[in-house]
Amino acid sequence: MRSVGIKTLNNRLSEYIRLAASGETVLVTDRDRVVAEIGPPKETRSPFLADAMLAEAVRAGWLTPPVLPATGEPPASRPVAPLSDLLGELDEDRSGR
Repeated sequence: MRSVGIKTLNNRLSEYIRLAASGETVLVTDRDRVVAEIGPPKETRSPFLADAMLAEAVRAGWLTPPVLPATGEPPASRPVAPLSDLLGELDEDRSGR
């Protein structure tokens, strides 16, 4: 375990990130007081950022996972209005220009 001040961390961030990626924990200090900890990701964390952020959002309660299992097929779409009605409305809108 290492400790580093904020100013030094700012100047040599990539070095300390490499240390954390290799498994070492780095304590970040501000005037000899620990204010943060940089360490390797947990084994349960996905290596992909999007997956990790989604999992964190579910843990925090910001998102709720789907109730029904995914079938791989998108839900069937139904037309909102017949195409002829949509084209007619479009023609009406354009005629006013």
